[in-house]
Amino acid sequence: MKSITIKGSKRESVGKVSTKALRNAGKVPCVLYGGDQALHFAADELAFSKLVYTPNVYTATIELESGEKLKAILQDIQFHPVSDKILHVDFYELSEDKEVTMDIPLRLIGNSPGVLLGGNLRNPFRTLRVKAIPSKLPDFINADISEIQIGDKLTVADLSTGDFAILHPDNTVVVQVRVSRLAVESEDEDDDAEGEVAEGAEGEASAEAAPAAE
Repeated sequence: MKSITIKGSKRESVGKVSTKALRNAGKVPCVLYGGDQALHFAADELAFSKLVYTPNVYTATIELESGEKLKAILQDIQFHPVSDKILHVDFYELSEDKEVTMDIPLRLIGNSPGVLLGGNLRNPFRTLRVKAIPSKLPDFINADISEIQIGDKLTVADLSTGDFAILHPDNTVVVQVRVSRLAVESEDEDDDAEGEVAEGAEGEASAEAAPAAE
């Protein structure tokens, strides 16, 4: 998995006054958990743009002024309710021999024949919960839809997981192709039209068979 570097500096004070001063200076107060003790540091708000405002998932390398580098994942982030500015970020330190859990994007591969025939593609999951050691975390989970016809579906059991585990039941549907509503309505209209033609033909036949009135 790709990593983004966040350059930060350790915080000497974690009180409300210092926190407000940091935010006024365009910096974000952060905490790194998972080590022997929590590490408080601050980083420029712009440093989080590629980590937060993206559909992709990355690990983070926290690079401190002392030269220390720590690998982590984004655990929680708080935004201002009005301005959407980043108020606080929590990280969790990674250990190469310890499994972590992350939401990984689901990527559709290929073109579904069912969709080309007018079917409606549905994929309710944009991400899937995955557990693995950091070096085995994938950038994406691929779902091949190149053979999905109308009425077919893909479940978690159909996905290739490799060195990671997907934390959803095997029967969880991740992609399916259904008959589109327009196709159903079109078939109903055709059936109605055929019925009207048949009724008209029967009426004409009855009229011809009836004896003329004297």
